[in-house]
Amino acid sequence: MRSSTYRNDHGRSVVILGGIRTPWVKAGAGLQDVHPVELARLPAEEMLVRLNVPLTDVDDVIFGNVSQPADAQNLSRVVALRLGLPLSVPAHTVHRNCASGMEAITQAFDKVRFGLADVVIAGGAESMSSAPFLFSKRAQRKFVQLARARTALAKLSAAATFRARDFSPVIALEVGLTDGFCGQNMGQTAENLAHEFAIGRSMQDAYALQSHRRVVSAAESGFFTDEIVPTYPPPDFGEVAADIGPRKNQSLEALAKLRPYFDRQFGTVTAGNACSITDGGCALLIASEEKAASLGIKPLGKINSYAYRGCPPHRMGLGPAFATPEALADAGLTLRDIDRVELNEAFAVQVLANQMAFDSKAFAETELGLSEPIGPLNDDQLNVNGGAIALGHPVGATGVRLVLTLLRELARSGLRRGLATLCVGGGQGAAMVVERTE
Repeated sequence: MRSSTYRNDHGRSVVILGGIRTPWVKAGAGLQDVHPVELARLPAEEMLVRLNVPLTDVDDVIFGNVSQPADAQNLSRVVALRLGLPLSVPAHTVHRNCASGMEAITQAFDKVRFGLADVVIAGGAESMSSAPFLFSKRAQRKFVQLARARTALAKLSAAATFRARDFSPVIALEVGLTDGFCGQNMGQTAENLAHEFAIGRSMQDAYALQSHRRVVSAAESGFFTDEIVPTYPPPDFGEVAADIGPRKNQSLEALAKLRPYFDRQFGTVTAGNACSITDGGCALLIASEEKAASLGIKPLGKINSYAYRGCPPHRMGLGPAFATPEALADAGLTLRDIDRVELNEAFAVQVLANQMAFDSKAFAETELGLSEPIGPLNDDQLNVNGGAIALGHPVGATGVRLVLTLLRELARSGLRRGLATLCVGGGQGAAMVVERTE
């Protein structure tokens, strides 16, 4: 059975005109009071202004979002209306866990490719600060009984059934980061890879340090400046213009002091060598090549192919190794043709495990049915501007940032082709091949 794989060799050529993101900010910090709708609207609005694209030219709006807000369950429609788009413009929100943002891009790609739209706003947004605290089912039933009570005596009787434990909340974020099939949280699946590939703590900490150093270096060089729109969050409306998460003075000594978080006794995954819980939003403008020409816009690049592929949930971090071969094959390429790779850093061990799996003949034969390895992911090719260990991972938006950062890096370095890929909670991988337009 084939996975969800598509190549841009039927229909119209699809390009990415541009993109913008908010700063990536640790949950509970500078963006904690910004609604996820605003995390989506702000970069979308700034992008349209910078590209000088009329609102009437937008045909559709698609955003990825995981923690669907109760007051804006179809987040994309609210974003479209707040942008001032015509009421006739449709919008829908997609959810593929960590690949929700990439799902938005690929759905926009298909709409444009097959002539269902000429211009689509595609993005992702996540306010992980806003993940709710939930009452247990037992407590919920008691609240219902209290609400249904009609007399003072009945209300008093219902209230008397409450116990202190009924007011201990269930943290929705912890539940959401636990796999519904294998029962392990994402950190435990990372520990599985540490055991399977014999990746020790020192290797993970060294990779984490590299991520911080690369992000800090990229930020100091001004690389991220043009992809970030300054944000002015309530209640003080002070400017947040840069990512809050990367540590300039991070060190191996500091990382080594952190205790394992998911397996306290034997584990190797810590808060320091894993991505942080983060708020942020990102938007791209997807269009046909003909529409780009009529608007007089030189695109950032074009989409060549994409693929989604399932894998064992308890090894979900290997998703890139499962999805990448199909995306490459459908683009008519091999990894040797790829100049830059953005692979989401959910955990340091997950990136390191993928490097091993990509270059393993045994993995290719037994897991992928291939006669040769996918190929090596070299350090000078992979995440050259750092990644989510330093920047963070707002789950609904990360897939969009990977593509935006990748295309901007290709432009900066004068290179041609790139691969954006990430693992997906629940046991999936997503991969996309893009190309810089000349």
